[in-house]
Amino acid sequence: MRIRLARRSELSRIQDIERAAGEPFRALGMDTVADDDPPPVELLEWYRAAGRCWVATGPAGRADDRPVAYLTADLVDGAAHIEQVSVDPAYARLGIGRALIDHLGARAERHGLPALTLTTFSGVPWNEPYYARLGFVTVPDRELGDGLRNIRAEEAEHGLDRWPRVCMRRSPALLVPPALAPLAADGHADDRAALR
Repeated sequence: MRIRLARRSELSRIQDIERAAGEPFRALGMDTVADDDPPPVELLEWYRAAGRCWVATGPAGRADDRPVAYLTADLVDGAAHIEQVSVDPAYARLGIGRALIDHLGARAERHGLPALTLTTFSGVPWNEPYYARLGFVTVPDRELGDGLRNIRAEEAEHGLDRWPRVCMRRSPALLVPPALAPLAADGHADDRAALR
């Protein structure tokens, strides 16, 4: 698998990945989540231009360089915040999502950021329980910084609080094995710009 910064020509593919990743929510009666529009191309382009949108191109041995997963990140409350990480269900259970998260963790550690954060659904097997297996812990509401509180408020306005949601946090390099070090070398000219 290769992890690299997204290309402008891949933004519609990223939207397709997001649509496909939403479909499994339908089986849980979360049709609103499944039907939610992917991030607009303009927003994905903002992340891409800022150096904050990475793609994974799939398992080893694939002949093409087509993305099968993506991650976008922000800097929130002084931590690297996973805005979105999605894997095409056809490539689920191959460790691709974990590799993207660990890639961001390696970058965050290099920049001295204290943590990775995210928000997610608590009752969805591939959400909170999955992230817990990757070393994330649920952060009580009383311990949230202003940035995470604002994100949670925006999610509530968008109707996501119809199902229980939580904020989670982990040490940036908790699960980054040395073997993933080459994945962090994506040729970005200014690493600091990636997590501004």
